[in-house]
Amino acid sequence: MWTPALPPAQPGPIESLSSSPKATQVKKQIRLNAIDMMCMGCTPGIWRHPRDQSAGYTSLRYWTDLARLLERGKFDCLFLPDIFGVYDVYRGGPESAFQHAVEFPVCDPMMTVPAMALVTEHLGFGVTGTISYEAPFSFARRVSTLDHLTGGRFAWNIVTGYLSSAARAFGLKDQLSHDERYDRGDEFMEVMYKLWEGSWEDDAVVRDKAAGVFADPAKIHRIQHQGRWFELDAYHLCEPSPQRTPVLFQAGASHRGRDFAATHAECVFIGGRKREAVAKTVADLRHRAAAQGRDPASVLIFGALSVIVDESDALAQAKLEDYLRHVDLEGSLTLISGYAGVDFSTYDLDAPLVHFQSNAIQSFVNGFTSTDSGRQRTVRELAMRAAIGAPHEVGSPQTIADAMEAWIDETGLDGFNLVYSITPGDFTDFVDLVVPELQRRGAYKTEYAGGTFREKLFGQGRSKLDTQHPAAKFRHSRTHQP
Repeated sequence: MWTPALPPAQPGPIESLSSSPKATQVKKQIRLNAIDMMCMGCTPGIWRHPRDQSAGYTSLRYWTDLARLLERGKFDCLFLPDIFGVYDVYRGGPESAFQHAVEFPVCDPMMTVPAMALVTEHLGFGVTGTISYEAPFSFARRVSTLDHLTGGRFAWNIVTGYLSSAARAFGLKDQLSHDERYDRGDEFMEVMYKLWEGSWEDDAVVRDKAAGVFADPAKIHRIQHQGRWFELDAYHLCEPSPQRTPVLFQAGASHRGRDFAATHAECVFIGGRKREAVAKTVADLRHRAAAQGRDPASVLIFGALSVIVDESDALAQAKLEDYLRHVDLEGSLTLISGYAGVDFSTYDLDAPLVHFQSNAIQSFVNGFTSTDSGRQRTVRELAMRAAIGAPHEVGSPQTIADAMEAWIDETGLDGFNLVYSITPGDFTDFVDLVVPELQRRGAYKTEYAGGTFREKLFGQGRSKLDTQHPAAKFRHSRTHQP
């Protein structure tokens, strides 16, 4: 699953960020993605809560109901992370992941998208595809098919993977080194762009029934690629989909990951519990995008956020305390051991953490081992934070709206990836309580824009990647678009 890095935070197992002053003006409307995963919940142990319905993840009804709810709340997208491996670092095996349902079992989220698209009109769908283990040719066809079936509402979250168990599942001894995974990823993206952007010209499809001509052969081009990692000699099997290339998500937070995001991503997902740190990350990503010859405003940046809301601050705080009673420390330790690539069962839970090298999620390691105010955090504190999810806001609709506005104004974020504790209850609470308050303030849309997902994000007439994106150079000369 995608997880944001955890930079330094104040001591204590759980933080609330709601105390920051109210923003005086919102310069842009807040964008929102909802995060769910095709498994037993996104946070260890909370699936045991009596209100949680994540056990329905194997039912299409669960997903179609969720999609309808999110569209009612005018969410931009439902983002579905995914993993191929199992969390087998903790205690040297997968038993704890099995027992505590730590992102296991996990089904293929792409299979849910057509059903959700059928019952919605505007909601986008973003799904993780792990480039370390996908074949570009077949993956390109699968994504184009989903972009067709959703009417141009599909997005791809590009990840390189971080679990060694996934590499072994695909017949490898281990995963590549961290930076080498991104090197391979750059070439993977080049192959994808060639297939999506260069194989078919815009007017290749004729559909002339009288002449008996479906497509003009002169306008369908063979893609040949020979590189370090991939060789290809093929035609893209799908005619151009509404967006050609899907909207591109990415969440790399290491230095190499940020370079990758600045090169390829249209929407970047970041973590961070302190607004000052998040603001620096936002500025750094926009600087890197500009260095790649891209308009920094063409990259939308989303922070992770968990919202626990009720009619009053007191009721919301009571709800948080109720959730915390269901936290599964063992499950959380299993999860963060997989993130870090280190077996935390061998650590003293209350001893300060020190920095170490990892071939898993590098930014996660760098974040939680950083010193804050001269005090280093413990494994127990880290596990408690991971158990309840992303940086979170707790309070009434007014308190939550104040905090969200402040985050946007003080960091330069464009929006949030909303992470739930229980599902669909937290999303329902947000839609019913927070969305109307944000709309009243003019901080959130009251109606969807028309067009494809990319047009909803970037404006009418922009259904394709812009000319500054590296994919544009692979377009056939007669299909190059402004």
